[in-house]
Amino acid sequence: MWQRAKLKFIARFGYGDALPTDEAQEGPFRVFGSNGPYASFSRPNTGTPAIIVGRKGSYGKVNWTPEPCFASDTTFFIDSSTTRHHLRWVYWLLQTLRLDEGTDEAAVPGLNRESAHDKEVTCPPRQLQYAIANYLDRETARLDGLVAAKERVLGLFAEKRRALITRAVTRGLDARAPLRDSGISWLGEIPAHWGTWKVGHFATIGNGSTPNRDNAEYWVDGLIPWLNSSVVNQDEVTGADQFVTEAAFRECHLPLVKSGSVLVGITGQGKTRGQAVVLSFEATINQHLAFITPKEGVVDSWFLRWVFFAAYDFLRSISDDAGGTKGALTCEEVGALRMPLPPIDEQRAIVAHIAAATAKLDTLRSATERTIALLKERRAALIAAAVTGQLSIAGAA
Repeated sequence: MWQRAKLKFIARFGYGDALPTDEAQEGPFRVFGSNGPYASFSRPNTGTPAIIVGRKGSYGKVNWTPEPCFASDTTFFIDSSTTRHHLRWVYWLLQTLRLDEGTDEAAVPGLNRESAHDKEVTCPPRQLQYAIANYLDRETARLDGLVAAKERVLGLFAEKRRALITRAVTRGLDARAPLRDSGISWLGEIPAHWGTWKVGHFATIGNGSTPNRDNAEYWVDGLIPWLNSSVVNQDEVTGADQFVTEAAFRECHLPLVKSGSVLVGITGQGKTRGQAVVLSFEATINQHLAFITPKEGVVDSWFLRWVFFAAYDFLRSISDDAGGTKGALTCEEVGALRMPLPPIDEQRAIVAHIAAATAKLDTLRSATERTIALLKERRAALIAAAVTGQLSIAGAA
């Protein structure tokens, strides 16, 4: 018979420990933080197996370890010493409790132990706990395998898209065109009739700034679109969610970047540094972006964007070089990039080819992403139904 009970009567959350600095740091036992294992240690502080629950940081995230481990002070743990119930069933139960909603009671959001303990759950007999855990282990493994297969397909789509774009902007569309060595390390051979130019020879380049956030005159009722480096994660910048005033524009020496310019992320350790995007309206930018405004009739904006896409790894390498500014590109380095330059009509044909080919790939990618989302929804619903008794489990007599 299923019984209602508070979680604290099912399992108690034990506090993890601060990792000692006066003991050997390397060892056979994994150290778990709130986001999973991140180091090793000479001794464990949990039994085996154990459930590790994020307390700070990625709070509410539930991890499982089949071996003893060291639970750090950013986590709670549950092992055989803190519950009388089947531990793997408890693991699945915790997946349904929305522990990642945490609490706003403290200055730093996190998972409050007493709030978690007060959650009401339904508890089946121990024999049924085993049956539920075994069923969910089997069925979620099947669903996870399907998700992993679909995610591999997404990876193949991304690789194909990158190869398609890179080949189009470096070799053109005519496979029979004679080639020559470009003399550019990241580029290799290009069609013999193409030229190579430095970006600074055909474009105006600059960057922006961030007006003082504490000065209301710079932000309140602003009408001039102001962009930060997050926009390079889009395919095209078509709108803004932050605006500055005329006073900010005048006093903070902000540039007015023309529609059709290309924006490039120039700072940061994430993916944004080196990524480029086309701007489709007039706006100003912050200091973490560079703008490239090409001369009309010389370089197509989208062709320029796709060249930067192809040169991404090279841009990352020069911005990480110990001889330059660590983790950043400069406007001078952007201007010094040597790139292929076919005739303008050929650039536009290449851009049209890329648009058509990537649209097909993007349609397939979107369909695959929807399938993944449905599989994950199915997984969550399956877990909830099994641990709450809504699903009849075969063999659970």
